[in-house]
Amino acid sequence: MTADVWLPVRPDLFDGLPDGFAYHFWDGEPDFPADPARCVFYGVPYMKGSAVSVRPLPEMTAVRVVQTLTAGIDDVLPALSGLRPGVQLCNARGVHEASTAELALTLILASLRGIPDFVRGQDAEEWRSGFRPALADRSVLIVGYGSIGSAVEDRLVPFECARVARVARSARTSPRGPVHPLAELPALLPQADVVVLTTPLTDDTRGLAGAAFLSRMKDGALLVNVARGGVVDTEALLAEVRTGRLRAALDVTDPEPLPGGHPLWHAPGVLITPHVGGPTSAFLPRAKRLLHEQLVRFAADEPLANVVATAG
Repeated sequence: MTADVWLPVRPDLFDGLPDGFAYHFWDGEPDFPADPARCVFYGVPYMKGSAVSVRPLPEMTAVRVVQTLTAGIDDVLPALSGLRPGVQLCNARGVHEASTAELALTLILASLRGIPDFVRGQDAEEWRSGFRPALADRSVLIVGYGSIGSAVEDRLVPFECARVARVARSARTSPRGPVHPLAELPALLPQADVVVLTTPLTDDTRGLAGAAFLSRMKDGALLVNVARGGVVDTEALLAEVRTGRLRAALDVTDPEPLPGGHPLWHAPGVLITPHVGGPTSAFLPRAKRLLHEQLVRFAADEPLANVVATAG
């Protein structure tokens, strides 16, 4: 019996998928495209939420690979414990770096240069001129120096920042300089004019940017979150921005989607985008390339890329 592959991209959009599988398109619709028990490779629907992502997994008794199209795997990881030992969970490293880094720079520049206020002025037909902060000569701290954090720094280079500091779970050396361990974060925060969060959401990073973290940021500093909403303690952030001591630019929030009436919507100095770091014109070609390469490896019984966890 031919094994099934479920893809969140229509199979007819690919060139040369490996033979030997029956390919099915599923992007989170209520009805499954085939019997989940026959699926051996599950491509998770993109940006459909945890409930949709994990819904077929209890019935996927033969699945061997779960491939997300997101860099973060927090929506799917809790379900891995319910799968048979050996099932590999892979993320989408290589798909979102460029788009997410572009948005991080957009949020930094828009916040510093006051673009939201200019847009409101245009709507009101008001000429709101004046001096605004520049990114040039500012110190930037990147918290979570993986592939996305590195891509953010690549795009900071032409902006003549005074300093870029890097923090990851453990110390190492990168081509651009030292990467500091998380333990050194308290000493680095007071030196940064802009703090960019690009860390994955884990038990260690949930609520990382809480009251203690935020209190160590310098007066007038900007917090940029392109990671996950849960990395920031929303109530602690609200307490800081309401006083005007800090500003924030958030592509992700906690809760998410941000409900109507939530105080973050109108908090002073806060710019919000609706989790749009990844969904751009760059997404589909890179997602197709990743899925195709993974399926070629899978069909040839070769090691997969981007394996971040294994069941059992």
